[in-house]
Amino acid sequence: MGSSAANAQEDAAKLVAPGAILQQVSKQFKFTEGPAVDKKGNIYFTDQPNDKIWKYDTEGNLSLYMEKTGRSNGLYIDKKGNIISCADEKNEMWSISPKGKTTVLVDGFQGRTFNGPNDLWIHPKGGIYFTDPFYPRDYWERKKPDMEKQNVYFLPKGKKEPVLVDDNLKQPNGIVGTPDGKYLYVADIRDNKTYKYGINADGTLSNRQLFVAQGSDGITLDNLGNLYITGRGVTVYDPTGKKITNILVPSGWVGNVCFGGKDRNLLFITASESIYTLQMQVKGVE
Repeated sequence: MGSSAANAQEDAAKLVAPGAILQQVSKQFKFTEGPAVDKKGNIYFTDQPNDKIWKYDTEGNLSLYMEKTGRSNGLYIDKKGNIISCADEKNEMWSISPKGKTTVLVDGFQGRTFNGPNDLWIHPKGGIYFTDPFYPRDYWERKKPDMEKQNVYFLPKGKKEPVLVDDNLKQPNGIVGTPDGKYLYVADIRDNKTYKYGINADGTLSNRQLFVAQGSDGITLDNLGNLYITGRGVTVYDPTGKKITNILVPSGWVGNVCFGGKDRNLLFITASESIYTLQMQVKGVE
């Protein structure tokens, strides 16, 4: 075995808990997406075609959390425990309170309807970054987008009008930022690239760099700064963009991934009809 292969195996061994194997929790869904973790470590995720949000708690119990979710896709839980949701039934961003009250945060840009907000990340200061690709849905009446481009936006805390932060992507999808609020990663799934940006004080982005020549559906980071990319299994890259490993998942497509559990060291994988967990040595930072 070459030294680089040996090193990669060593790096992979530092990620997954010793002896841990991938566990299929359930396979009762149509298409799972948007896993997000609350401050206790409970995980919420969507079964998007069925318009439901499910909860997987820290004890390993699976329960239906909400129906009629505006066709929620990507989710993120804010500091107050609200679920912020990319609700693409009417191409909106929602806030869902712990009691289930829904509020529309934003529904378009400069008078135009969004393509369909897909995934989001909340900055430590409270602003929301989100992607807006165009995936035609069979429940829409419109057949073509209201906008020419598929963009990345920033919604400053407390504001109603988003800021366009990148309009030079083919189909942005997965998005995640570093816990210090300094860097943002965005996957351009159609162009098969993932970019890293610097986040400026005003929320705008700068210094876009190609991080890896691989696109992704959903993405997350661990406490070592490794980036987890989804699609065919889960591929992990170190902070320099070097591939560490690919976690094989026996479903046709992995839509998204997050860390949960009491100690944030349970990797939770939404893979089409199924959800899986894998016990890790690293921890999540979202």
